[in-house]
Amino acid sequence: MRNIAQRHKIILAELEKEGYVRVHDLSLRLGVSEVTIRKDLKDLEERRMLIRNHGSAGPVSSLTIDRHIDEKEKVQVGEKTRIAEAANRLIQKNDRIIIASGTTVLAFAQQINITEPVTVITPSVKVSLILSYKPNIDIIQLGGSLRKSSASVIGPYAESLLTEMMCNKLFIGIDGLDLDHGLTTSNIAEAHLNQYMIRAAQEVIVLADSTKFGKRGFGKICNLNQVHHIITDRNAPGNYIQFIREKGIEVTLV
Repeated sequence: MRNIAQRHKIILAELEKEGYVRVHDLSLRLGVSEVTIRKDLKDLEERRMLIRNHGSAGPVSSLTIDRHIDEKEKVQVGEKTRIAEAANRLIQKNDRIIIASGTTVLAFAQQINITEPVTVITPSVKVSLILSYKPNIDIIQLGGSLRKSSASVIGPYAESLLTEMMCNKLFIGIDGLDLDHGLTTSNIAEAHLNQYMIRAAQEVIVLADSTKFGKRGFGKICNLNQVHHIITDRNAPGNYIQFIREKGIEVTLV
């Protein structure tokens, strides 16, 4: 039987090779119990050598950092477009929808082609500008302090206005989706505003490409049990999709 140091070396090598490791797989490979593997992963996490998830672990690089929206718009473009097209099909006449901030929801705003009346509430300046050219869409631009990296507002003014609203749907982008920690974003003030959006919406729809799975941002938005529908691309990890569907959350793969 391998000792602790040998197990840790194998775990880290597998993590570097595959990008993630699963407790069950490591238990079989190393010939020890899943309890032992979980202790190994906890030890390695405390040494900041990996990040534990539900039944698995990922690299420390899974912690997200804040990047400017102009930079993020250039990555996963095809995936974001397909996600946006699928989200567009969910809009109905007279819907009152909240569109949060981020590049995936910005792509969604660009795809909206309904010609019947719709009301959109958003903190995103870019979303408002895009939709301002559509005469059938009434726009409520939330106010507050402008967060330049996301071109969207944050703060108590926006939060206060949301307490007076009840909307059909919230379309929200994220920086991280973790089975244990739920939805996260890189900015805590933005996460706080997103919590108000969730309270104001009957249905929470997450638009997230596959690179967001297994990641954690600084600010927690909510647990997965507050989500109704996730739209992502087909590269999303299968074990995550299975777990999410078992929780009764609808998943659309594009």
